[in-house]
Amino acid sequence: MKKVFFTLMAVCLASSAMAVDLPKQGFGLQIGWAQPIIRLNSPDNPESAKDSLANTIRLKGFKVGLVYDASYIAGFGSTIALNYTFGLQHSKWKNENPYNDYPRARTTIMYHQIELSVDWQYKFEIAKETYLMLYTGPTLQCGVAFDMRLDQQKENIPSGEIETIEGDWKNAYKVDKEDNIPVKDPTGKTHVPADNAIRRLNITWGVGAGFQYKRYFLRGGYDFGLINPYRNADFAGGNQAHTRGRYDQWQIKLGVYLWYHE
Repeated sequence: MKKVFFTLMAVCLASSAMAVDLPKQGFGLQIGWAQPIIRLNSPDNPESAKDSLANTIRLKGFKVGLVYDASYIAGFGSTIALNYTFGLQHSKWKNENPYNDYPRARTTIMYHQIELSVDWQYKFEIAKETYLMLYTGPTLQCGVAFDMRLDQQKENIPSGEIETIEGDWKNAYKVDKEDNIPVKDPTGKTHVPADNAIRRLNITWGVGAGFQYKRYFLRGGYDFGLINPYRNADFAGGNQAHTRGRYDQWQIKLGVYLWYHE
């Protein structure tokens, strides 16, 4: 999969470089709304191999970056963009376990990434200097930071006081050596649990549409994750096998070409 992706990326980059002498091309800035989505199955379920990606974590964020656009022939062209994306989730307090000393919990997740996207597109000219466009293509995402924190809370009844313990920040990219101690699963077999850390690199394939008027444009679409974000799909062994997931993303970007040549 990675070889195919990098081959496609190289072909599109090379073809875009050939657009220097073409009549329509532009370079500019874009900024917009982004919603990174982490989709996971339930690894603690013995039937998780067939489990759908029902566990969903949606992050609220934004995207900002540079964009280069080139038209080749009859409306066909490509767009190359280098973006920074930020995502945040701060959940509400939830009752997790009534028998726990701290039965209420909430999570905070902060996500930073750099991404390079290469989209093939087709522009429909609907009026003078006004276009509708459809696009599709791959994106290479590189995680800069992925920090998570679990806060726990209990209510001291009947005093009514609330006691909160703030958890330590955990880097989801960091390898925890303690997870690699050999253990026996319920069947008696010995496993060396793989670390449950997340990969920094992710590959997506996006589809979307847009609108352009003169130097201004609006683009929006959805990116589908193509690889399992976990470093090892059999994290923890035993019943907790077949850990899998997907990084998706909604995005809407508004931009302007600072330099545009027709």
